[in-house]
Amino acid sequence: ESDTASEISFQFNRHKKTPSIGSHSSDMASVSSVSGSVLSVYSGDFGSVDAQGTVEFALDYDEKNREFQVHVSQCKDLAVVDEKKGRSDPYVKTYLLPDKARMGKRKTSVKKRTVNPIYNEVLRYKIEKMVLLIQKLNLSVWHNDPLGRNSFLGEIEIDLASWDWSNRKLNWYSLKPRSISAVNGVDHRGVMSLSIKYVPPGSLGKWPKNPPSGEVHIWVKDVKDLLQLRPSGVDSFVKCYVLPDTSKKSYQKTRVIKRDTNPVFNHTIVYDGFHTEDLKDACVELTVWDHEKLTNHFLGGIRLGLGTGLSYGISVDWMDSTQEEVAFWQEMMLAANEWIEGLLPLRSL
Repeated sequence: ESDTASEISFQFNRHKKTPSIGSHSSDMASVSSVSGSVLSVYSGDFGSVDAQGTVEFALDYDEKNREFQVHVSQCKDLAVVDEKKGRSDPYVKTYLLPDKARMGKRKTSVKKRTVNPIYNEVLRYKIEKMVLLIQKLNLSVWHNDPLGRNSFLGEIEIDLASWDWSNRKLNWYSLKPRSISAVNGVDHRGVMSLSIKYVPPGSLGKWPKNPPSGEVHIWVKDVKDLLQLRPSGVDSFVKCYVLPDTSKKSYQKTRVIKRDTNPVFNHTIVYDGFHTEDLKDACVELTVWDHEKLTNHFLGGIRLGLGTGLSYGISVDWMDSTQEEVAFWQEMMLAANEWIEGLLPLRSL
């Protein structure tokens, strides 16, 4: 069924298991030291204040240094977050969409106790012009909260393909509420074809007990229509975690498929150490990445689980599966020992 396979134990606080790693072929997936799951670039408070005010900025591309520059000048008449103190502590943040994680965010300094902040700062991106022209600039203004719950104050989005690059002057733009598509991360990133299967403990034989613990099998078949980050295409691979375990032992990945926006992986991963009740609290996170020497660039992902927002009674932001992902996981739970096939869209996580 697949040309590569790997097996590893699912681990969480009440399990003290050692990983079992095996292979159905000589092409074994390696366990990497990369840890953690992809955090949402849209974390924050969107509902506490209404977007208002304006922002002044200018855009430029430095051909010599191959650098995109966002000159953030100032903002006026921003919303007040702390009404009792009449206070907002604003800063400006930028992303290039839909490739948010690849370039990372840029942000200005925080200006305290003002709704008319003056920045005069330049946010810089090292990026080829032809790649830049298939992006959109998302510029948003936020109130900085010391406890980390920053409040959204407004945004503007610019299609860089239609931007007038001869216009290097500072211009004023009205800040708008967060769009529905931005909140939900609705941007086309490709589609993953996969199958999953749950094998309950002891379901394959009574004596000896086979398997001794439950197993989740994940068969990553292929991905179609990935983002093309450069003319030669994309060198992609898939990472897998079973959350809440983000340790090195949980991490698995496929091989890299080079120069192909429609890569075929045909890779199977088996996680053991599952009890049936764990399926309600665990989440399989599959993310697709572009491989480069210095850093890997996030392309999109899916999360398979019940999407309840809770894991073992604890509130977690990664239990955010879409309706399609939840239905796929539920079908697996109801059909033990059967492969469940799916075609799921990649999304921002």
